[in-house]
Amino acid sequence: MLLAFSVAPSGVPSEGSTPNDASVHDAVAAAVKIVRESGLPNQTDSMFTTIEGEWDEVFDVVKRATEAVGRYGSRVSLVIKADIRPGYSGELTAKVDRLESALAQDS
Repeated sequence: MLLAFSVAPSGVPSEGSTPNDASVHDAVAAAVKIVRESGLPNQTDSMFTTIEGEWDEVFDVVKRATEAVGRYGSRVSLVIKADIRPGYSGELTAKVDRLESALAQDS
């Protein structure tokens, strides 16, 4: 499975947490750190972090990343999009490779 997610805090953080400001980069960094430490294939762009793995391991990482972001606000927004394709792995890069190949053929 490929799972793209975006997680961000809102509201006032609990006492002792990082102060709230217009940027959420510290909260996002906490989430991405958990993703990278998971050992699952992943990539982060300006809007989403995508991870690849089995259902339970992917959702465990998303849960832990969401909990980490929760320290930065009283609420958390989580957006998830998944591509569930049993029997396939390496799709984090293979899907893009197929796209680039198709674009090259049209040139």
